[in-house]
This record gives sequence, C-alpha cells and structure tokens, in this order.
Amino acid sequence: MRLYEKPAHVLHDMLVNKEITAVALTEDVLKRIDEVEGDVKAYLTITRDEALAQAKAVDEKIAKGETIFFLEGIPGAIKDNICTKGIKTTCASKILENFVPPYDATAMTKIKAQNPVILGKVNMDEFAMGGSTENSAYHPTCNPWNTDCVPGGSSGGSAAAVAAGTSIWALGSDTGGSIRQPASFCGVVGMKPTYGRVSRYGLVAYASSLDQIGPLTRDVTDCANILNIICGHDEMDSTSSEAEVPDFTKALVEDVKGLKIGLPKEYFVDGMDPEVEKTVRAAIEKYKELGAEIVDISLPHTKYAISAYYLIAPAEAATNLQRYDGVSYGERVESDDLVGMMTKTRTEKFGEEVKRRIVIGNYALSAGYYDAYYLKAMKVRTLVQQDYNEAFQKVDVIMAPTAPTPAFKIGEMISDPLQMYLQDACTVPLNLAGLPGMSIPCGYSASGMPIGLQIIGKALDEETIIRAAYTYEQSQNYHNEMAKLGGNN
Repeated sequence: MRLYEKPAHVLHDMLVNKEITAVALTEDVLKRIDEVEGDVKAYLTITRDEALAQAKAVDEKIAKGETIFFLEGIPGAIKDNICTKGIKTTCASKILENFVPPYDATAMTKIKAQNPVILGKVNMDEFAMGGSTENSAYHPTCNPWNTDCVPGGSSGGSAAAVAAGTSIWALGSDTGGSIRQPASFCGVVGMKPTYGRVSRYGLVAYASSLDQIGPLTRDVTDCANILNIICGHDEMDSTSSEAEVPDFTKALVEDVKGLKIGLPKEYFVDGMDPEVEKTVRAAIEKYKELGAEIVDISLPHTKYAISAYYLIAPAEAATNLQRYDGVSYGERVESDDLVGMMTKTRTEKFGEEVKRRIVIGNYALSAGYYDAYYLKAMKVRTLVQQDYNEAFQKVDVIMAPTAPTPAFKIGEMISDPLQMYLQDACTVPLNLAGLPGMSIPCGYSASGMPIGLQIIGKALDEETIIRAAYTYEQSQNYHNEMAKLGGNN
C-alpha cells in the first residue's frame, strides 16, 4: 500500500513516529497526481514547488523534536472558491481566471496555522452552480471509480482528488448538497456543518444564506479532526455562530444503542434508483442490528424544498454576482461604452448555468414577482425548518439517501437542467434549514459505483452525526477501499 492510500490520522501517527517523512509523503501524492490527473482532471492549479517546500519545513521541525499539529505535513487540496493568498482563486470561471486574492479565507487561515502541505486548488462547477462539475469553465472533472461518470458537484474536484489519492483531504463548500452529493458519488466522507459553524469570510459567495464550508476526507476520524480546526466564531462573518465548539474527536465512539433514527418517507420517492434505496435500507438495518431504534417520520414540506431552493439560491446569486461587471471585480471585455462593456463582459465571461441562475434570480426579485416567487419561497423555507424541528423532538438523527442515483455519465444531464436540479432533492432541505449533514459510503451499485448514506442532525449537533457515522463505518470496510484507477490496489 502506498502512502497516498492512507487517511490523514494514520499518516500523522507515522510522521510523529518518524516512520515516514513529510517530503516522502508529498512526493508520493505528487507522483499519484502525475499518474492519474490526466484521467481525473481534479485540479485547476497545482502548487508543486510550494508543497515540497512546506513538507521540508515540517521535516525540519520533526527533526528538532517539536510537536506537530494534526494536519502538519499532510497534503490537501482546496476548492477554488475559497480564497488563498498568493494562489489563484478562479471559482472555475473565466471572469476570475487571473484573480489572485491578497488575503486568506478564515477557514484557510485556520488550516494554514496547522502547517499542512497545500497541493493546489481543485475544480468545481462555476461559482458552485451545478451538481456534476461539468459547468467548470475549464474542463469537467471525472469520477475516479469510472472516468466516464461525473464526480458530482459543485465540490467535484475536492471529492475526486480524495477518492483518487491525489489529495489526502480537501475542503469544499455546500450550498444545496455540494459536499455531500460528490462525497456520495466518489465514495468518500463529506460533511456540511451547521450554518455558521465555519466562517464564510473569504468564501466567494453563491447564496449567502445557504453556503457552508466543510471537509471531504477518507474516513470519519479525519472529518472530525478537520472540523476541530475550521469551526469557530469569526468577527469577520456576521452570520458566524458564537456557540462553543466541542472536541469533535470525542464523538468517535462505537455506540448507537438507543439512538433514535428517523426515516422520512418523503426521502424515498418514486424515481429513486432501486439500487440506491436497497443499499441505504440495508445500512439502516445494520444500525438496527447495532442497537439503534428506527422511527418512521414525515417531513411533509420536503416536496416543495427544491422549488423554494431554486428561487432563493438564484435570487441571492443574482445579487452576489452583480459585482462582476468589468469595473469592480474580475476580467473585462472592452467596448465603446460602459453599458456595452458590462454587457459584453458578463455575456462572454459567465458560463451558461451561471447566466441561467442570474436570470431566474433577477426575475424572482423583480417588481410584481417578488411576492409571488421569492417571498413565497422564503415562507416554504420556514415550513421546511419547522418540519425538522418537529421531527427532532422524536428522533436524534435522520437518515436518508444522499443522492437519488449513483454517479451518472458525463453529458447525460447537462442539456436537461431540471433533471440535474432533481439530483439535489435529498440534500437541499438541510441547507434551507441550516442543519448539519454528512454523507458516508454505504455500498455500491451493480456497476461498482459508490452509494452514500446521508445522516442529518440537529443544529449544532455534529457530534451525534459523527458518533452514528463512526459506528457504522467501523462495522464496514468502505473507508479502506479506493477507486481502482491507474493500477492501484
């Protein structure tokens, strides 16, 4: 087994015990990038020289007998909508193709304090708008389990890099499922924390009331450790939670006896892939064997969540993206007058999906339509939140499929936006309610594609999700399996 196949916590222990060096680890992951990146295309920017210099500095620290942090010397990748000082942050858009931030996002500042090895920036759907990473302005990313398939989105580059072994861990962002759905498609662990748990300062905004940064990792242990690093109040973000952050690693306990698991009938809908339903229900049965109690529940307003989301998110996107006009931010396409320059800039530099959502958002916010669309969507959002509040009076966590299907073929849905939007049916409600959720691998389709189980928790109760996920993970072996790409395994 090569080093790139091991999770961060194992590699950390090996570094501490001087069984490996940070340089050897980094060189192994960079070699893996050389082997498979041509097939996977997870990266937009690779910072090879900087990564090796970071690794060398860590080895010098270890040689002096100094204590190292959890992520110190461990190679990781960052989604390209999280600002990184001195490293291009493009949001996979032509309008930001040369943007180099003069500052780090708060999550990045916290990560950097650990002295990890940053390998570079990974691909995404442009401005995080999409569910397949086909909407990148540069190139689609492929799923390491089958490179004819999508990795999911919008954090598809993050999930694919972790699944392919071209990164040990990654940061992504989740607006309507953009961490959890690619985690499901790529067979890795993905966590969307409670809204406000992680600062959004320096995360390029898509929909400000929905966006949340979170980790994608090989296993639940790595996820808990990275949450410890990135969570916490930030004065630079007015929506940042002031709640105390627990030590999430203390929730890494194999015990679900007496845990009440809610099973919402609305999440097992017509049109769901039968293999997904069968696999997820088998995982639920495993929880029953482990001592959990299964409770049937109803979340009646779930059926309206997608419609509400695709009014609220584009409305916020239209507002957030108005700054990209060739004057305030981003690239410029010259024209004879100011209006012509702005029009040409936005027409040529934004992709089709981004323009589609800007048009929808502006329509929903326009005079005469605001009450009929946006305001009504906000009322539905409240009803979705109330459904969860009532359910959590009866249960400790809710479980459901992460996505209604395994990863689909590249190009299969790109011309049918509505069908693509329905991929978010199981993930969007959490973002509307601001709740935490995690996707963990729970099996495979007949064609060998990963299937994810989604675990949903109460606000600020990531610990119960982690305990439930860890208990199931330890009863299985999915976290030790990797995509058989490029001859590994």
